[in-house]
Amino acid sequence: MNLILLGPPNAGKGTQAKKLFADFHIPQISTGDILRKAVAEGTELGKVAGPLMAAGQYVPDEVVIGIVEERLKQSDVAQGFVLDGFPRTPGQADALERMLGRLGKQLDAVVSLEVPHTTLVERGSGRRVCPVDGSVYHVDQSPPKRAGYCDKCGTGLVQRPDDMPDVIEKRLQKYDAETAPLKAFYAKKGVLKSVDGVGSPDGIYEEIKSAAGRGKV
Repeated sequence: MNLILLGPPNAGKGTQAKKLFADFHIPQISTGDILRKAVAEGTELGKVAGPLMAAGQYVPDEVVIGIVEERLKQSDVAQGFVLDGFPRTPGQADALERMLGRLGKQLDAVVSLEVPHTTLVERGSGRRVCPVDGSVYHVDQSPPKRAGYCDKCGTGLVQRPDDMPDVIEKRLQKYDAETAPLKAFYAKKGVLKSVDGVGSPDGIYEEIKSAAGRGKV
Protein backbone atom coordinates (compact mmCIF):
# COMPACT_ATOMS: atom_id res chain seq x y z
CA MET A 1 0.00 0.00 0.00
CA ASN A 2 1.46 3.32 -1.13
CA LEU A 3 -0.36 6.13 0.67
CA ILE A 4 -0.15 9.88 1.20
CA LEU A 5 -1.57 11.37 4.40
CA LEU A 6 -2.52 14.91 3.45
CA GLY A 7 -3.41 17.63 5.92
CA PRO A 8 -2.19 20.81 7.62
CA PRO A 9 0.40 20.88 10.41
CA ASN A 10 -0.90 19.16 13.57
CA ALA A 11 -3.69 17.32 11.73
CA GLY A 12 -2.44 14.04 13.22
CA LYS A 13 -0.66 12.63 10.17
CA GLY A 14 2.31 11.36 12.16
CA THR A 15 0.15 9.57 14.74
CA GLN A 16 -1.88 7.83 12.06
CA ALA A 17 1.18 6.89 10.01
CA LYS A 18 2.62 5.10 13.04
CA LYS A 19 -0.61 3.11 13.41
CA LEU A 20 -0.44 2.08 9.76
CA PHE A 21 3.13 0.92 10.26
CA ALA A 22 2.17 -1.16 13.28
CA ASP A 23 -0.56 -2.99 11.33
CA PHE A 24 0.79 -3.16 7.79
CA HIS A 25 4.57 -2.87 8.35
CA ILE A 26 4.95 -0.06 5.86
CA PRO A 27 7.27 2.76 6.95
CA GLN A 28 6.25 6.32 7.62
CA ILE A 29 8.32 8.71 5.54
CA SER A 30 8.08 12.03 7.36
CA THR A 31 10.07 14.81 5.77
CA GLY A 32 9.60 16.84 8.95
CA ASP A 33 11.20 14.14 11.10
CA ILE A 34 14.06 13.70 8.63
CA LEU A 35 14.74 17.44 8.57
CA ARG A 36 14.52 17.84 12.36
CA LYS A 37 17.01 14.99 12.79
CA ALA A 38 19.37 16.69 10.36
CA VAL A 39 19.07 19.95 12.32
CA ALA A 40 19.74 18.19 15.64
CA GLU A 41 22.78 16.40 14.20
CA GLY A 42 24.17 19.57 12.62
CA THR A 43 24.47 18.08 9.13
CA GLU A 44 24.85 20.24 6.02
CA LEU A 45 21.16 19.69 5.32
CA GLY A 46 20.37 20.68 8.89
CA LYS A 47 22.31 23.92 8.56
CA VAL A 48 20.19 24.86 5.55
CA ALA A 49 16.88 23.68 6.97
CA GLY A 50 17.20 24.85 10.61
CA PRO A 51 16.79 28.64 10.17
CA LEU A 52 13.97 28.16 7.64
CA MET A 53 12.02 25.80 9.90
CA ALA A 54 12.47 28.07 12.94
CA ALA A 55 10.97 30.91 10.91
CA GLY A 56 8.02 28.79 9.78
CA GLN A 57 9.26 28.63 6.19
CA TYR A 58 9.52 25.61 3.91
CA VAL A 59 12.78 23.99 2.85
CA PRO A 60 13.48 24.35 -0.92
CA ASP A 61 11.74 21.79 -3.16
CA GLU A 62 14.94 20.41 -4.64
CA VAL A 63 16.24 19.53 -1.18
CA VAL A 64 13.03 17.82 -0.02
CA ILE A 65 12.50 15.96 -3.30
CA GLY A 66 16.03 14.58 -3.13
CA ILE A 67 15.47 13.39 0.43
CA VAL A 68 12.25 11.59 -0.49
CA GLU A 69 13.71 9.87 -3.56
CA GLU A 70 16.67 8.55 -1.61
CA ARG A 71 14.30 7.26 1.07
CA LEU A 72 12.02 5.52 -1.44
CA LYS A 73 15.00 3.60 -2.83
CA GLN A 74 15.59 1.84 0.49
CA SER A 75 14.64 -1.81 0.88
CA ASP A 76 12.08 -1.38 3.67
CA VAL A 77 9.59 0.34 1.33
CA ALA A 78 9.26 -2.69 -0.93
CA GLN A 79 5.82 -3.49 0.55
CA GLY A 80 4.64 0.11 0.63
CA PHE A 81 5.03 3.47 2.36
CA VAL A 82 3.13 6.28 4.04
CA LEU A 83 4.21 9.77 3.02
CA ASP A 84 3.67 12.34 5.78
CA GLY A 85 4.41 16.00 5.01
CA PHE A 86 5.19 15.48 1.33
CA PRO A 87 4.12 16.59 -1.20
CA ARG A 88 3.12 20.07 -0.03
CA THR A 89 2.45 21.69 -3.40
CA PRO A 90 1.19 20.63 -6.86
CA GLY A 91 4.75 21.13 -8.09
CA GLN A 92 6.04 18.61 -5.56
CA ALA A 93 3.17 16.28 -6.49
CA ASP A 94 4.25 16.39 -10.13
CA ALA A 95 7.82 15.63 -9.07
CA LEU A 96 6.58 12.73 -6.91
CA GLU A 97 4.62 11.28 -9.82
CA ARG A 98 7.72 11.31 -12.02
CA MET A 99 9.80 9.89 -9.18
CA LEU A 100 7.40 6.99 -8.58
CA GLY A 101 7.42 6.26 -12.30
CA ARG A 102 11.21 5.96 -12.24
CA LEU A 103 10.97 3.64 -9.25
CA GLY A 104 8.18 1.50 -10.72
CA LYS A 105 5.67 2.47 -8.02
CA GLN A 106 2.26 4.17 -7.93
CA LEU A 107 -0.04 5.72 -5.32
CA ASP A 108 -3.00 3.73 -4.02
CA ALA A 109 -4.73 6.57 -2.16
CA VAL A 110 -4.38 10.12 -0.85
CA VAL A 111 -6.20 10.61 2.46
CA SER A 112 -6.89 14.19 3.54
CA LEU A 113 -7.40 14.78 7.27
CA GLU A 114 -9.83 17.67 7.83
CA VAL A 115 -9.32 19.63 11.09
CA PRO A 116 -10.52 23.15 12.08
CA HIS A 117 -7.89 25.90 12.28
CA THR A 118 -8.33 26.58 16.01
CA THR A 119 -7.90 22.90 16.85
CA LEU A 120 -4.65 22.77 14.86
CA VAL A 121 -3.15 25.66 16.82
CA GLU A 122 -4.19 24.14 20.16
CA ARG A 123 -2.70 20.76 19.26
CA GLY A 124 0.62 22.18 18.15
CA SER A 125 1.22 24.83 20.78
CA GLY A 126 0.50 22.35 23.59
CA ARG A 127 3.02 19.77 22.36
CA ARG A 128 6.12 19.13 24.46
CA VAL A 129 9.03 16.87 23.50
CA CYS A 130 11.78 15.10 25.44
CA PRO A 131 15.13 16.23 23.96
CA VAL A 132 16.78 12.95 25.03
CA ASP A 133 14.48 10.12 23.89
CA GLY A 134 12.03 11.98 21.64
CA SER A 135 8.90 11.14 23.67
CA VAL A 136 6.00 13.45 22.82
CA TYR A 137 3.42 14.84 25.27
CA HIS A 138 0.65 17.41 25.23
CA VAL A 139 -0.04 19.73 28.15
CA ASP A 140 -3.79 19.00 28.01
CA GLN A 141 -4.42 15.86 25.97
CA SER A 142 -1.53 13.62 27.07
CA PRO A 143 0.41 15.33 29.88
CA PRO A 144 3.39 13.69 31.60
CA LYS A 145 2.90 12.31 35.10
CA ARG A 146 5.11 15.08 36.47
CA ALA A 147 4.40 18.38 34.76
CA GLY A 148 7.26 19.47 32.51
CA TYR A 149 9.33 16.26 32.75
CA CYS A 150 9.61 13.11 30.64
CA ASP A 151 7.99 10.00 32.17
CA LYS A 152 10.74 7.74 30.79
CA CYS A 153 13.97 9.53 31.68
CA GLY A 154 13.03 12.52 33.82
CA THR A 155 14.51 15.07 31.42
CA GLY A 156 12.87 18.49 31.22
CA LEU A 157 10.51 18.75 28.27
CA VAL A 158 10.90 21.40 25.59
CA GLN A 159 8.67 23.15 23.09
CA ARG A 160 10.04 22.84 19.56
CA PRO A 161 10.54 26.15 17.71
CA ASP A 162 8.04 25.11 15.04
CA ASP A 163 5.41 24.48 17.74
CA MET A 164 5.30 28.12 18.84
CA PRO A 165 1.83 29.62 18.17
CA ASP A 166 3.13 32.35 15.84
CA VAL A 167 5.12 29.84 13.81
CA ILE A 168 2.11 27.51 13.60
CA GLU A 169 -0.01 30.39 12.29
CA LYS A 170 2.56 31.09 9.58
CA ARG A 171 2.69 27.43 8.60
CA LEU A 172 -1.12 27.23 8.38
CA GLN A 173 -1.21 30.33 6.19
CA LYS A 174 1.34 28.72 3.88
CA TYR A 175 -0.68 25.51 3.86
CA ASP A 176 -3.86 27.32 2.88
CA ALA A 177 -2.09 29.19 0.09
CA GLU A 178 0.16 26.45 -1.28
CA THR A 179 -0.80 22.98 -0.11
CA ALA A 180 -4.60 23.00 -0.13
CA PRO A 181 -4.63 22.94 -3.98
CA LEU A 182 -3.30 19.38 -3.71
CA LYS A 183 -6.86 18.30 -2.96
CA ALA A 184 -7.94 19.45 -6.42
CA PHE A 185 -4.83 17.88 -7.97
CA TYR A 186 -5.50 14.44 -6.50
CA ALA A 187 -9.29 14.68 -6.80
CA LYS A 188 -8.85 14.92 -10.57
CA LYS A 189 -6.84 11.70 -10.44
CA GLY A 190 -9.61 9.96 -8.48
CA VAL A 191 -7.44 9.00 -5.50
CA LEU A 192 -8.44 11.67 -2.93
CA LYS A 193 -10.43 10.62 0.15
CA SER A 194 -11.42 13.03 2.96
CA VAL A 195 -11.54 11.95 6.62
CA ASP A 196 -12.69 13.95 9.66
CA GLY A 197 -9.51 14.43 11.71
CA VAL A 198 -11.33 15.36 14.95
CA GLY A 199 -12.17 12.57 17.38
CA SER A 200 -10.44 9.58 18.93
CA PRO A 201 -7.20 8.52 17.18
CA ASP A 202 -8.51 4.96 16.91
CA GLY A 203 -11.77 6.08 15.32
CA ILE A 204 -9.92 8.28 12.84
CA TYR A 205 -7.62 5.37 12.05
CA GLU A 206 -10.54 3.12 11.15
CA GLU A 207 -11.80 5.80 8.76
CA ILE A 208 -8.36 6.07 7.16
CA LYS A 209 -8.15 2.31 6.61
CA SER A 210 -11.61 2.33 5.04
CA ALA A 211 -10.64 5.22 2.78
CA ALA A 212 -7.52 3.34 1.71
CA GLY A 213 -9.60 0.25 0.93
CA ARG A 214 -8.14 -1.87 3.71
CA GLY A 215 -11.03 -2.06 6.21
CA LYS A 216 -10.24 -3.98 9.37
CA VAL A 217 -6.86 -5.66 9.77
